Amino acid sequence: MSAKSDAAGSRGIRLGLRENWQQFSLLVLINAFVGGMVGLERTVVPLIGAEEFKIASTTIVVSFIVSFGVVKTIANLVSGHFADVYGRKHMLVLGWLFGLPVPFMLGWGPNWGWVIAANALLGINQGFAWSMTVIMKVDLVGPRSRGLAVGLNEFAGYLSVGLTAFLTGYIAERYGLRPAPFYLGIGYAALGLILSTLLVRDTRHHVGLEVSRHAGTTEAVRFWEIFRRASFGDRNMFAASQAGLVNNLNDGMSWGIFPLFFAGFGLGVERIGILKAVYPAVWGVLQTVTGPLSDRWGRKGLIVAGMWVQAGGLFLTALTHSFGWWFVASVLLGIGTAMVYPTLIASVSDASHPSWRARSLSVYRFWRDMGYAIGALSAGIMTDLFGAAWAIAVIGALTFASGVVVAVVMNERRQ
Repeated sequence: MSAKSDAAGSRGIRLGLRENWQQFSLLVLINAFVGGMVGLERTVVPLIGAEEFKIASTTIVVSFIVSFGVVKTIANLVSGHFADVYGRKHMLVLGWLFGLPVPFMLGWGPNWGWVIAANALLGINQGFAWSMTVIMKVDLVGPRSRGLAVGLNEFAGYLSVGLTAFLTGYIAERYGLRPAPFYLGIGYAALGLILSTLLVRDTRHHVGLEVSRHAGTTEAVRFWEIFRRASFGDRNMFAASQAGLVNNLNDGMSWGIFPLFFAGFGLGVERIGILKAVYPAVWGVLQTVTGPLSDRWGRKGLIVAGMWVQAGGLFLTALTHSFGWWFVASVLLGIGTAMVYPTLIASVSDASHPSWRARSLSVYRFWRDMGYAIGALSAGIMTDLFGAAWAIAVIGALTFASGVVVAVVMNERRQ
C-alpha cells in the first residue's frame, strides 16, 4: 500500500481510543473469544492424554503444545505481510474459519492424533485472529496509547483464558473430560466468526493517516530486512524477542506440565482448574494497568521486573507441595507476565515505522510463540528424565536470565 493513496483514503478517519471506541470495544470482545479457544485446553487436555488415552510419556502428552506452537509461529510470521497485502479484516475472518473445527476435534476425536491436528488448526486461528486484534487496536489508537491498547487487548484474551480454564475444570469434574467442556469452544468460534464477518471494519486507512503524519518518508523495507532487525539487528527488538520467547517458553511448560505435576500430588481436576485459571486471570486483569503504565513510566523496567517476578513464581511452584503455596505462585506468575506481555508488544511498536509495524510485530510474535514449542518439548523431556520439579526450576532460572539480558541490552525509548 502507498502512503499517498492511504492518506487520501484517510479523510474523515481519526486516531485515538475515544474516537474509535466502538470498533475498539468490538475487537476487545472478539479477542475474548480468541483467548477462550486457548483456555479450553489449559486444564483438561493434558489430563485427557494421561487419563483417557493412557499416554505414559510426558513428552508425548505435551506434543499437542508443540504442534500448536510451531504452527502458530509460522502463522504469526506471515500474518503481518498478508495483513498489509489483503487487509486486517480478511485475515481475522480467515483465522476464525480455521478455528471452527477445533472444539469438535478435541471433544470427539478418537485418538491423540486428532488432538495434535486440532492444535495445528488452533495455532493458525491464534496466529491470524489474535495477531489481527492486536495490530488493529494499535492502528486505531495511534502512537500515544499503544501500551493501553495492547493492555486492553491482552486483558480480554487472557482473562478469557483463565475463566475458560476454570469453567472447563468445573465442567470436567461433573460431566467428564470429554466432550462437555468443549461445548464452550463451539460457541466461542461461532460468535467470533459472525462478529468478525459482519461488524469489524478494516483499519488500513488509520495506518495511512499515521504514516502521513510520521516524521520522515515512508520506509520501503523488505521483509527479510525487517526479520533481521526484529530478531537481532535492533537491540531493543532483539531484547524484546528473546524475552517474549522465554516468557512463552515458561507458559508452554506450565500449560503442559503443571496439570500433571499437581495431579501427581493428588489434586482433583476442579482444584487444578482453579490453579490454571488464576494465573491467566491475574495476567489478563493487570494488563489494563501495566499497559498504560508502560506508556508513562517506560518499557524496560517493567519488562525486567516482570521476568524476575515470573522466575520467583516458578521457583515457588517447584519447591512447595501444597495448594496454598501453588496458588500464591500462580498469582506471582500472573503479575510478572502482566508486567511483561503488553509492554513487549508496545516496545516493538515503538521501534518500528508505521509502514512496516505489522510485519515487525509478526516477527516478534514468531519468536515469542516459538517458546510454546520449545518450552513444552524441553520441559517434557526434563520431566521424563529428572522429574517435573527440576524442569520447572530450570525454566525459572532461564526466565531470570532473560530479565538480565533485557536489563543489559535494551535502551529506554520515549514517545
